Formats: sequence, C-alpha cells, structure tokens
Amino acid sequence: MDSLIADFPPLAFVDIETTGGHVDRDRITEVGVLTIQDGQSSSWSQLINPEINIPFNIQRLTGITPQMVVHQPRFDDIAPEILMQLKDKIFIAHNARFDYGFIKASFKRMGIDFRAKVICTVKLSRLLFPDQARHNLDTLIAVHGLEVSARHRALGDAELLVQFWQKCITHFGAQKLHSAVKELLQTPSLPPNIDAKLVENLPDKPGVYIFYAENRRPLYIGKSNSIKSRIMGHFSSALTLRKEMKLALQIKDIDWIETEGEIGALLLESRLIKEKLPSMNVKLRRSKDLCAWQLRANEKGVLTPQLVRHDDLRPGVQEDLFGLFYSRREALQILQNLAKKNQLCEGLLGLEKMVPGKSCFGYQVKQCFGACVGEESLAQHHLRLHSVLAKFKVSIWPHSGPIGIQEGESLHIIDQWCYLGSAMNEEEVYELLGSGKAEFDLDIYKIIKKHLLKLPREKFIHLPRMHQGSEAFD
Repeated sequence: MDSLIADFPPLAFVDIETTGGHVDRDRITEVGVLTIQDGQSSSWSQLINPEINIPFNIQRLTGITPQMVVHQPRFDDIAPEILMQLKDKIFIAHNARFDYGFIKASFKRMGIDFRAKVICTVKLSRLLFPDQARHNLDTLIAVHGLEVSARHRALGDAELLVQFWQKCITHFGAQKLHSAVKELLQTPSLPPNIDAKLVENLPDKPGVYIFYAENRRPLYIGKSNSIKSRIMGHFSSALTLRKEMKLALQIKDIDWIETEGEIGALLLESRLIKEKLPSMNVKLRRSKDLCAWQLRANEKGVLTPQLVRHDDLRPGVQEDLFGLFYSRREALQILQNLAKKNQLCEGLLGLEKMVPGKSCFGYQVKQCFGACVGEESLAQHHLRLHSVLAKFKVSIWPHSGPIGIQEGESLHIIDQWCYLGSAMNEEEVYELLGSGKAEFDLDIYKIIKKHLLKLPREKFIHLPRMHQGSEAFD
C-alpha cells in the first residue's frame, strides 16, 4: 500500500449513484468511499433512501431498485458518517464535478457548507495520457485492464479509481503522479472536456462567448465585460447550481468574440442567440409579429386603443405607440389587466361590446369609474388612460438621422432604434448606411434605449441618411 500513498495526504476515492442528473431535483441512492490513509485502506458504502422515485432506466443501469432503498436511511440520517469519511481528505472521483456537486448540494440542504480539495480522474487521465482518445471510465477499464467487481455501483466504481491510481504510479512513478495531482489542485475547476490551455487563452476583455456541446452544437451564449472571469464564474458555480452543473457536463469546446465594450457585447449576444438558438439560453423571440397600441379618437371623440400590427408598425417614427408586444394575445391581456387594475372603462377601450345607453360590465361590479355613463368625464378618463400607458410609450427616435455610438475603435451604427452593424473605418460606415434599413428588433431597442440615456453626448456621432442603392447622402 506504500506505493499508493506516495507521500500523499489522506485520499478518499468516491463514487455515488443517483436518481438522475439534476442536482436540485434528483437525489443520491448510494455512496461508496474507499479511503487510503497512513498506509492503510478502508472501504465504506451505504444505500440511501432518496425519498423520490428511481426511474426505470436508472434501476436497469445501477441495479438499485425502490425495494432496496425503501428501508435504508436518508442522507440526513447518515450525513455525520459521510462527513467523517470525507473530512480532511482529497476527494477523488471520476467526473468529480458530478459526485462532488451532488454531495455538496445534499449537505447544503442541511445547512452544512461542505468543501474539499477535489481531483477528477478524467482530468488526471487527460493530463497523463494526452494521446488517449477518450477518458470515460469504460475506456479506462479497457485501456488499463482494470478488474470490474460491480460496475455502476458506488463502491465497485470507487475501487476502479484506486486501480487506475495504482496503474498511474506503476506507469509513471509516484513522483510524477504527485506532480500531476499538485498541478490539478492548483488549476481552477474546469469541465472534464475543457483543456486548461484553452482557458489560459481566454481574454480578460469584453465580448461574447459560445459554449458548444457534441458536434459543435451551440449550448449557451453569454456576454461579459471580462470573458475569462465570466466563464470561470460558470465553472465555479457548477459545483452548487444545477443549471451550471448541467452546462459544465455538456461543454466540449468554447469560442469567443471580443468587442470594444459592453454595448457591442450586448448587441452581438442578442443577434447570436437568435441566429444560433443555443439550447440552454432563454429563447429570444424575433420581432416579426410585433404589435403596439396606438390611441385614436373615434367619431364621438373617445380615445380608443387601436392595435397596430407588424406590417404597419414603425417604432421610433409613429406617435402615441404603446407596447411593444410579441402578439395580439399578449397586447390584449396586458390592456385588460391595466383596465381592471386602474378602473378604466373596458367598453370605451373597445375590450367589451357596449349596448347604447347602458354601462359596461365593469361599472356594475365597481371596476369602472363610470366614464361610459357620464359619471367620469371623457377628459378625466383620457388623462388616466395616458397616465396608465405612459410607462409603455415607445420612444420616438430622438435624432434627425442615423447616429454612430463610439465604443473604443468601433462605431455602432443605429437608425430609428435599429442596429445596422459596427464599423471600424469610414468605408464600413458607408457600407452599413447604404445597406438599407434593418428590421426592428425589440431586444435591440431596449439595449440601445437604455444606453442612450446613460451615454454622454460626445459619444454620439450624427451621420447623414443615405439613399438605398445610392452613394449620395441627403
């Protein structure tokens, strides 16, 4: 056993079985720990009652059935014993982010902040055997001739890790393994498929980053003023947050695009999410069905909201637009909610069919101040309607033509709330101005509107409007 120790501190080779892969929703069904300490080895394992259903596919994989765990202790019941098995030891597991993440989350639900130094044997295998194509546990079994006693059971898989550890010592010597472990413990926690050299090249600059899954399938797109810090934040959070853990387990590659600042990163992120549709982003909707309310007086002088649909919508140009909404249904629902909350007359708003000479239904149930029967003047009702809709008012484009927003070396070209693109020189500015009007995008509108309020005037460059297809300016 001396060769296993090789002057290492106490080691805990750990494996768990669970009801699934969601750290918040699923629960541990078995823990196995094989400890090497002071020249001695010991093993401990325990089935755990997860108090939730074990899916049939998991039962088939592990052999652990509900009948086997129904009378077993809960995690809370044996937490002190698990803590004793792991305390002050290096936590070693295959794809350790999964096992450590589940155990840490289970302790956290009890109010215990469990922390340990962690070694992932996937990363250890990658470091010591870089030419090996795959590093999952079945590959290690085949490549290194490990003896399987109980595959997909906690203690059986923990024993496989000890065998792999011994193979590393036999192949490289204890000193090199010691150096490899030291290097891994000093390296920030990374997903098992991400090379530390890739992370070293991440820029500490603003921009957008893209996480890819298998086959370069876009997994997640984000932005930050520091690409490196934000990505490392994802990885450190993965040990405690279910979404981050799920993300980290699927990441196979990372790309990034640097920008000159926050505005460029926000604009690029919005565009890329819509183009690439990454599976773990909140889906940003395109603006092809946008609509808004516009107040118009009818023949009786009553201001009534009229729905302006996408084909007739010109945000930033049309007066008295309120919204914007992704669908007619959303627009109607919000207007109805506002009417009820503020006791506006749904009859006068066109939300309810009126019978001449009679009040609206809202008046009968005291949800209308009575503008429909003359108890509230139309002027007062109009004033309250404008006040209620004020926060939804679509801002008129405040410039006579396109503008450029200077950010570092880039000039973001904006016209009537539409983002035409970013230019690095005069030729690119001309090209963008002559490319025709971009489609209005609600997310872009919100980004630009927010930043125009904050930016000093000297950051704006007023640009002439260019006729489409012409080299001449107005």
